[in-house]
Amino acid sequence: MVLSCGTMGRLVIFCAYLVAASAVAGGVWWATLTDALEAAVAKGQSDLSLAADRLVLELQRARDLAVHLSDDPRLERLLIDGQGAERASALLRATADRAGAADVLLVRPDGGVLASASGQVPSVAGTPWLDRTLHGALGFGASPDGRNFTNATPVFGPEGGVLGAVAVSRSLPTIERSWRGAPQVIYFSDASGRVLVSNREEMRSPPRVDQALPIAGLKILQLDAGPYVPREAVHLALPLPVIGLTAEILVDVGPARALAFARAVAVGALLLVIGALLAVLSERRRVLARANQMLEARVTERTAALERTNARLEGEVRERREAEAALTRAQAELVQVSKLSALGQMSAGISHELNQPLMAIRSFASNAETFLERDNPTAAARNLTRIGDLARTMGRIIKNLRAFARAEPEPAVPTDLQAVVASALDITEARRSDAGVDLTCDLPEGPVWVLGGEVRLTQVLVNLMSNAVDATDGCPRREVTVAITQDPPGLRVRDSGSGLDDPGNIFDPFYSTKEVGAGLGLGLSISYGIVSGFGGRITGENVDGGGAVFTVTLQPATPVEEAA
Repeated sequence: MVLSCGTMGRLVIFCAYLVAASAVAGGVWWATLTDALEAAVAKGQSDLSLAADRLVLELQRARDLAVHLSDDPRLERLLIDGQGAERASALLRATADRAGAADVLLVRPDGGVLASASGQVPSVAGTPWLDRTLHGALGFGASPDGRNFTNATPVFGPEGGVLGAVAVSRSLPTIERSWRGAPQVIYFSDASGRVLVSNREEMRSPPRVDQALPIAGLKILQLDAGPYVPREAVHLALPLPVIGLTAEILVDVGPARALAFARAVAVGALLLVIGALLAVLSERRRVLARANQMLEARVTERTAALERTNARLEGEVRERREAEAALTRAQAELVQVSKLSALGQMSAGISHELNQPLMAIRSFASNAETFLERDNPTAAARNLTRIGDLARTMGRIIKNLRAFARAEPEPAVPTDLQAVVASALDITEARRSDAGVDLTCDLPEGPVWVLGGEVRLTQVLVNLMSNAVDATDGCPRREVTVAITQDPPGLRVRDSGSGLDDPGNIFDPFYSTKEVGAGLGLGLSISYGIVSGFGGRITGENVDGGGAVFTVTLQPATPVEEAA
């Protein structure tokens, strides 16, 4: 009796488990079917929208062609006086060949065809698209046999009235030929329900349709239209008022049902396997206990491994933080090094720029001493005056170099290039004389006004002339030419030396081809900064026949007298 009760209890549990497994499998079937149908419908809507856009685009190409032809004066003249029918027909044939149209027509208001690409249509009177076109609107519509779709546009006369219409017909079978073999059944019907375009020939004759039970709020149609049309499908429609058609698609329900059935069977089988396993495990509690012990041991082992990993990660985090702190200190040190480098560059620039006035002061001082020895105080006083002027010039140079080093140039003012050249020639006179260099000046008669500063432009010219004198060292012909250009205004310094080794790098700081101790390589870099600060441009290049030429181009300025 006890055994019989135990068997009965196990039988009840077994039956209850079967019912629960069936319910779960049924729920999975329903959920899968619903989700699959929703996904299929969403894809169908997307496919339908793409197909509709494709057809609309194809047909609107014909509309655009008709609009283009309506402005042709040859067709307008034919509608007005009836002249040029052959030329118009040739134009329509050529247009139809290029555009792939079935036919292109020129129609009178009464429907008579004056010219056509095919020459086979005598009249289109009474067509809906013609009536709409004669009222001044764009007309469209399918042919009675549903094989062509016509777009028409009115041709307006000089007085604004409608003279006729240009109609472009597209072959619907040609359009739908590229859609054959698509997985979804897509077709387009007119207001009467007639199918004009479809990727299934079976849809041209209405199939037998039965209404099935709805699923997830979707109407399911049962069709009998052949092997290439689904037997169960969801019908979707999209009105296309722009071409007067309705796009329709049949979304096959079969794949969704197959997927739902496969998942339900898989879940049911899985539940049965789980039930069998539970039955076996219930009879082997000791095996389960041993397995639990092994699992706990593995969990403990994994926990220890995780703790070790966490400790290692914490160490890596500490190392990374220390590296970031070291990087921050290194960046601060680099900033300090950059500051010191900038200070050194400015000091070197000051030394280089003051070298020329100091050499001139030394020359004037020596000459003044000679004049005093010769009892010529007037000439000595003139040299001392020049020394005072050069001292003031050195003060202005220091001020300008400080502003240049801080990238804070003074504003440009109208400056006469004649005064700049005169100052530069005065400063470099002694050096040119000692070097035995012949100087040629090409200067205009009147002043040439530019935007700049006399002191800073004198610095630029003195540096260019000094470099030109150095470039001629050791050459059989030592000549330097200084010129003032007027259109555009600027300066040009040319030498007869050996030329530039690397014209692309001559304006880089500390670039120099002179011997060690003969120069710092900052003169051209500083000159470049001064000219750029005035909105000008300085270039250097080699010239034919030997030597190099430096050109300074500046912004023109209004003369001081006019500005005043």
